[in-house]
Amino acid sequence: MPEDLPNRCVGPAAAEGLREFPSPTRAPGAGRITVHQGDNLAVTGGLSAGTFDLIYIDPPFNTGRAQARTRITTERDDAGDRMGFQGRRYRTTVVGKSSYADTFDDYMAFLVPRLEEAYRLLKPRGSFFLHLDYREVHYAKVALDQIFGRDSFINEIIWAYDYGARATSRWSPKHDNILWYARDPKHYCFNYDEIDRIPYMAPGLVGAEKAARGKTPTDAWWHTIVSPNGHEKTGYPTQKPLGVLTRIVRVHSRPGDQLLDFFAGSGSFGEAGASLGRDVVLVDKSPEAIAVMRRRFANYEAKFVGDGVAEERTPASSTR
Repeated sequence: MPEDLPNRCVGPAAAEGLREFPSPTRAPGAGRITVHQGDNLAVTGGLSAGTFDLIYIDPPFNTGRAQARTRITTERDDAGDRMGFQGRRYRTTVVGKSSYADTFDDYMAFLVPRLEEAYRLLKPRGSFFLHLDYREVHYAKVALDQIFGRDSFINEIIWAYDYGARATSRWSPKHDNILWYARDPKHYCFNYDEIDRIPYMAPGLVGAEKAARGKTPTDAWWHTIVSPNGHEKTGYPTQKPLGVLTRIVRVHSRPGDQLLDFFAGSGSFGEAGASLGRDVVLVDKSPEAIAVMRRRFANYEAKFVGDGVAEERTPASSTR
């Protein structure tokens, strides 16, 4: 697999798939965001070793098919092609599509050099999170054991969600896998007091005080996907929910820390980090991803560089 393979490969109609969404409000004390447009291996190669406290990446999952999102509008029409609530019919109009290729002849040859870069870029007490699914996670864990050392493996987090169609010939796959490795397995950031609490499944068994306080999650996280109609949705394929990423940022870094995501996509990790006072570096080659992030970070102190893009800051830069 060529090393200059794009991070996200988008079709010619990609720009048409951009969804109109409101730019998030900049949180008080928000961190800075730097977005690099370019091949992530080339960009990370220019970054200094031992720079980042927390690195999270969400690379393509090697599903063997194009990842696509179709944006539609619906209108009431008795002769429409779609049936809705109480038998009412609606006419569907496609207003945009976005996609990227997610197929690799040798996925690990593509991924391993990028895992090695993550190891090089971590600070001595830094943590690395790799977000994949069942297709490649077992190969990736073996590779990370070799790069970091087996003792540096801390957790495999299962992000479970209950959305979408059901399989009829096997158990429906409804989870992703997130591997957590620490640069130093004896010294790393884990802010226990920052963990959000969740309801007990059987609150009557633990007493009123415990039930009101809730419990800390295990390594199995139940969280919905990004709502197709929610304010968080950007329209970018494979966008991950802020709830999952905010939990990682809160627990595994501190305000003022340096964060990195070199498969940035829609920039969700950037928003999660910057909104909590961390400075975040993001990398993606896709023009569609860059366009989404320009809109998403319009109210943040954000700098865009690379691939012919002139260095610039959003209007929010003057407020810090």
